[in-house]
Amino acid sequence: MWREFREFAMKGNVMDLAIGVLIGTAFNKIVTSLVNDIIMPIFGYVVGKETFAHLTIGNIKYGAFIQTIVDFLIIGFSLFIVIKAYNKLKKLREKEAQEEASDDNELTQEEKLLTEIRDLLKEQRSNSTN
Repeated sequence: MWREFREFAMKGNVMDLAIGVLIGTAFNKIVTSLVNDIIMPIFGYVVGKETFAHLTIGNIKYGAFIQTIVDFLIIGFSLFIVIKAYNKLKKLREKEAQEEASDDNELTQEEKLLTEIRDLLKEQRSNSTN
């Protein structure tokens, strides 16, 4: 059972997921700091209030809800930018790998000549037997 778990844990997808979770956690801290320490103070300067959290109607804290939506939009947009850049980099790497593979598949001049000689010998053998 331990061996099966180790094989499962060492699969590429699980390791990629673990790395993604760790990077996502660190990225969340960066985005939270961006929202709390940079964007909201600027927004607060323009609007006159640093956050929406103080807005209420009776016991309904609609300001906190608005603040959560703003945070979500900023985090979502930031993740969109990072994933878009990652996908672009991934496509470039795949393209390079395909180009290398196609270069490897091409025959050298020597291989082309040897192939022609082989084909000519086959042709001569078939003509001599007929």
